[in-house]
Amino acid sequence: MTATTDGSAGAVGPRAAAASDTTATAPATGLDEAAKRAAERSVDHLLGLQDAEGWWKGDLETNVTMDAEDLLLRQFLGILDADTTRAAAQFIRGEQREDGAWATFYGGPGELSATIEAYVALRLAGDLPEADHMARAAAWIRERGGIASARVFTRIWLALFGWWKWDDLPELPPELIFLPKWFPLNIYDFGCWARQTIVPLTVVSAKRPVRPAPFPLDELHTDPARPNPVKPSAAMASWDGVFQRLDKALHLYHKVAPRRLRKAAMNVAARWIVERQENDGCWGGIQPPAVYSVIALHLLGYDLKHPVMRAGLESLDRFAVWREDGSRMIEACQSPVWDTCLATIALADAGLAADHPALVRAADWMLGEEIVRPGDWTVRRPGLPPGGWAFEFHNDTYPDIDDTAEVILALRRVRHPDPDRVESAIARGARWTLGMQSKNGAWAAFDADNTSPFPNRLPFCDFGEVVDPPSADVTAHVVEMLAHEGKAHHPGTRRGIEWLLAEQDPNGAWFGRWGVNYVYGTGSVVPALTAAGLPRSHPAIRRAVAWLESVQNEDGGWGEDLRSYSDRAWVGHGASTASQTAWALLALLAAGRRDSRAVERGIAWLTGTQRPDGSWDEPYFTGTGFPWDFSINYHLYRQVFPLTALGRYVNGEPVVSREG
Repeated sequence: MTATTDGSAGAVGPRAAAASDTTATAPATGLDEAAKRAAERSVDHLLGLQDAEGWWKGDLETNVTMDAEDLLLRQFLGILDADTTRAAAQFIRGEQREDGAWATFYGGPGELSATIEAYVALRLAGDLPEADHMARAAAWIRERGGIASARVFTRIWLALFGWWKWDDLPELPPELIFLPKWFPLNIYDFGCWARQTIVPLTVVSAKRPVRPAPFPLDELHTDPARPNPVKPSAAMASWDGVFQRLDKALHLYHKVAPRRLRKAAMNVAARWIVERQENDGCWGGIQPPAVYSVIALHLLGYDLKHPVMRAGLESLDRFAVWREDGSRMIEACQSPVWDTCLATIALADAGLAADHPALVRAADWMLGEEIVRPGDWTVRRPGLPPGGWAFEFHNDTYPDIDDTAEVILALRRVRHPDPDRVESAIARGARWTLGMQSKNGAWAAFDADNTSPFPNRLPFCDFGEVVDPPSADVTAHVVEMLAHEGKAHHPGTRRGIEWLLAEQDPNGAWFGRWGVNYVYGTGSVVPALTAAGLPRSHPAIRRAVAWLESVQNEDGGWGEDLRSYSDRAWVGHGASTASQTAWALLALLAAGRRDSRAVERGIAWLTGTQRPDGSWDEPYFTGTGFPWDFSINYHLYRQVFPLTALGRYVNGEPVVSREG
């Protein structure tokens, strides 16, 4: 499933985007029958995508920095080959906008750092700066401040080849690894994704390697004679000012750091990295930490033929998606557990028999993915027994709460031949999830109480969210799961509900941390609240319904642009998409609005836009890694969520079957 991307799409107003799509024209009469047929076609399509082992996995599309950094890594290690370069360059060129820039999501504005990295990657592939597409990119970059205005990570990649000075980068010393867990800015104050990235980067920052640059990049500076113009410091009384001066102190420390202490810190960091390498060779199942871990270990003397390095490089190859046109796209991550539990829920809610072989295979595979050993989450919850699921094929160090909740909801829908095995896994998962509740009553994705205000203020950390605070969407999924487990009145569940009610936006919606955006948050929370027993007449649910109905597009669908994270004018507005329309419908159906005009129009949009093979097309990005900073197009979202909505429209809401 490959989305076609129009790189020329530019910024338009939210109302214009909402009205830009063709209106679906499914007739109101016979809508139930149309929805049933659409669900049947979707079931057949989704069953055809299942792997023989029982899992589903759609492509996880992000942006060209993944592809550019993959080429830069291979150039740095001396293993860049012609076929990889050609295929990656083909993909990167195909994502360029008409104005010369690269965006980080479909139809989005150009982004400076992504454009710089894409440009450098194409230079590695042999594209000349005089070529039209390169000249347009370079001019766009210069107009926005050049390399000096790029994010820290981009400038780190350039420093590896001498295109930027290490002295002109924020400092993060490897001695950070020695800070105790109670001390501010210890590594466990960072979210797990940032922690896995920062630890190896402290080694890279200390080593400051420079490989010979294959070409200059003067054309990407506003003034090549002064590539890094001096910027005024923030006021000393401000947090920015404090951390800027801390960074200056760390630069001074770099010059006088005791050699034995620094060596010991790097050795401890190396051991920390190696201990967290997964069975498939990757780190955390995520491409960025894997890339930086490989670089750090290489700088510490690990030969490319060392088993750790060989496995790490092989794991990175598995992130490559080779397309039919010969291009090569790099996934930032892979989502089989998430995709499989969502597909299982969709198929079951669409009426597939609970003991259907496809669902039993899916349950078997999910049961085999349960994580029953401790991970980094034990730093905050040392006495909690393990029992959860991760997002990826291999990520035993970091199971996540969202996946665990949804896997349990999926397993409950399957009639498995070994029910005791299922019950034991669910019991462990529910116990672990309850134990991961933060002190404010809500749940985050990976850690409990990972809310330090300091990591995001470091000059080094300008690449997106680096802590893991609780979110409405994860909390909602947990509340829904606990309600289905007969724990609607458990004190932990009630505290979660209270937190959700307090977090409702004045407009009636909920913020979406891991999906775009208020449509996702609201589509997650309303079904959870009703599953937990809140009456559909509750004021919070009525406000949510009113908001969803107010932002429905003229074509009957729903859409919300990623710009809603940075500009409230976009909240609830954007071109209609299959996944976001489904999220809105899931909330409205849970709220008892099945026979409303809004639901009828939404169902008509889904049935009218379904492709003949039972799928939907969705080039828009509706997932998030970091709100606004890192966006995701989950290619299976366009299949599983519409099917879930159609199934619940046809068959009714899932029944809470457990008591306790």
